[in-house]
Amino acid sequence: MNLAPEVETNRLILRAHRAGDLAACAAMWADPVVVRHIGGAPSTLQATWFRILRYGGMWPLLGYGYWAVEEKTSGRFIGELGFADFKREMQPSISGIPEFGWVLASAFHGKGYATESMRAAVAWSDKHIEAPLTVCIIDPQNVASVRVAQKTGYVEKVRSSLGGEETILFERARLLDS
Repeated sequence: MNLAPEVETNRLILRAHRAGDLAACAAMWADPVVVRHIGGAPSTLQATWFRILRYGGMWPLLGYGYWAVEEKTSGRFIGELGFADFKREMQPSISGIPEFGWVLASAFHGKGYATESMRAAVAWSDKHIEAPLTVCIIDPQNVASVRVAQKTGYVEKVRSSLGGEETILFERARLLDS
């Protein structure tokens, strides 16, 4: 079984999701503050469980996927991030391009955890994902996520729409070791 590799930062551990993450993950995805720019509707417990199961399947199928983000000092689940190919129906097509996504529980916003975890994830991707670039899509109203994406090397490519909602498509070229 291919699980998510563990990646550590000064304050965080990026690791495979566990069944025990369900309660904290469900609370995060049910929080209107968290989902405001990600579809807008809080998730049910079942939808969150299906999301966790989906994450586990990405690693053996794609060679990349999503990590649970754990705070080192407390051991608490604080969010998740990673790469996927969701086969989104949008233009321009990003099918086949690793798409980076991230979400943190609202209690952990504003602490620099998003930037810290994202920098670790993109450094991992540069070494392990052979694609020449990765992308992310962000609601233009989500100013905090736009800033974090830019801090980690993502640049705006085009304004588009997904599900009838405006979105910004960002891309980041893979950095090769020199």
